[in-house]
Amino acid sequence: MGFRNFSCILSLAFLLHVNAVPEIMPATVVVDATVTVAETDDNYVCATLDWWPHDKCDYNHCPWGYTSVVNLDVSHPLLAKAIQAFRPLRIRVGGSLQDQVLYDVGNLGSPCHSFFKMKGGLFGFSKGCLHMDRWDALNNLFSKTGAMITFGINALRGRHKIKNKVWGGPWNFTNAHDFISYTITKGYKIEAWEFGNELSGTGVGASVSVDTYAKDVVKLKEIVDELYNDSNKKPSIMAPGGFFEQGWYAKLLKVTGPGTLNTVSHHMYNLGAGVDHHLIEHILDPNYLSKVSKTFSSLAQTIQQNGPWASAWVGESGGAFNSGGFHISDTFVNSFWYLDQLGMAAAYDTKVYCRQTLIGGHYSLLNTTTFVPNPDYYRHGALLWHRLMGKTVLGATTTASPYLRYYAHCSKGRAGITLLLINLSNNTDFIVKVRSSSNSKLNLQQSSHGASSFVNGLKRSISWVGSEATDGSLFREEYHLSPKDGDLQSKTMLLNGIQLQLTEKGDIPKLEPVRSRLSSPLYISSLSISFIVLPNFDSPACA
Repeated sequence: MGFRNFSCILSLAFLLHVNAVPEIMPATVVVDATVTVAETDDNYVCATLDWWPHDKCDYNHCPWGYTSVVNLDVSHPLLAKAIQAFRPLRIRVGGSLQDQVLYDVGNLGSPCHSFFKMKGGLFGFSKGCLHMDRWDALNNLFSKTGAMITFGINALRGRHKIKNKVWGGPWNFTNAHDFISYTITKGYKIEAWEFGNELSGTGVGASVSVDTYAKDVVKLKEIVDELYNDSNKKPSIMAPGGFFEQGWYAKLLKVTGPGTLNTVSHHMYNLGAGVDHHLIEHILDPNYLSKVSKTFSSLAQTIQQNGPWASAWVGESGGAFNSGGFHISDTFVNSFWYLDQLGMAAAYDTKVYCRQTLIGGHYSLLNTTTFVPNPDYYRHGALLWHRLMGKTVLGATTTASPYLRYYAHCSKGRAGITLLLINLSNNTDFIVKVRSSSNSKLNLQQSSHGASSFVNGLKRSISWVGSEATDGSLFREEYHLSPKDGDLQSKTMLLNGIQLQLTEKGDIPKLEPVRSRLSSPLYISSLSISFIVLPNFDSPACA
């Protein structure tokens, strides 16, 4: 778009506030780009495909439609285009019903039918079937789009309920063995095999003791080693895909030992039930959002102390559980929670973060009937994060109030750094300075001496890439996300004031930044989200 002058930036800020006159406050974000705080995987952003049938309902809403692994229209062109835009997208296939899935291969010894509602069944449903022609069709989609697949294996096959939610008995691995063998024979690429869904600790629908579970994780590893044999690309083993309970997770790592479990996965639904009337209040409360950092911190410590060979994944996270919040999880306001948690999880060395869901439920990234991207697809910034935020996490501090959330990474595929700035305040805009920590003695207060002083301060505090740079070549790229008409529950997403929508050919639109001189103030409007790319920022940790 070319450089924008001061008046253009002021105009953009005004457009984002057609109905309010917010207070304008200075803020400084100081970035330490000399040391790596943590690292994510190159493909950090992940989305899920679930097993829920169309008659899965919560709170008098049935938001799943025909989006199940077994009935999703995998030939729909918009589905392929949405996945391809990430080049590549990680997809985790799994969910609550995965421990009732039979794979229609080999000698099952029982009928293989679709899920149906059943009184007394796990989560109120019968066992279900994955036919191999359906598995073929799914893998055709995965191959065509370049998706990276994690598949959740049924870990309850052969077991029975002992009492309440506790299940016991030996795992019948024959069906899983035959399914993995079929997958290898067909040449389908699987990045990771995950064992069970939410069976850890006290469990959700069911639980398995850690000693029994750990023994079966070892068995799954043996199966994978046997079947893949000398394969150059052997899938990793992931578990337990449940809610973190420190003692259970620690023992799992100790019992399985080195060389078995590559990835420790856990689920996050820290906003509460989808029917909670305080969902929006929780999303916009920085103190509430920060509470979950204790889980990330404790998990990181547990892995370091008991299984440093393993890495951490968020295998499933939808904010609000039970399909998400009606007219909340599919509107702009939910983006504050999602992007903040992406940043927080990365800072605690989480390698991959899987969003519930790619399609299905209120938290779906794609419309469940038209497949047109919901505002979530853009609004949640998953695509922008994937394209802009590199895997190296940097340290940062700020002088601003807790309502300005901030995360710094090395930029992806280029020099410099990228900042994610989230303004949770409904009455405060921030004018932000970004500075290097290399000179901590400099005054951190906002300059009041005009643009010239602003640029001089930046020159003193930041070293620029390239020794021949002049004021004219110093710029930043800005991606400001906001809802249409300032309505937090809008389903229409604006990028730099321009509505995002598919092209006439059904393609994902280009996500273009505003390019601004560093001599112009950086405005972060109230109740908005911004990605700021600083290509000239001196960043030794990013080399």
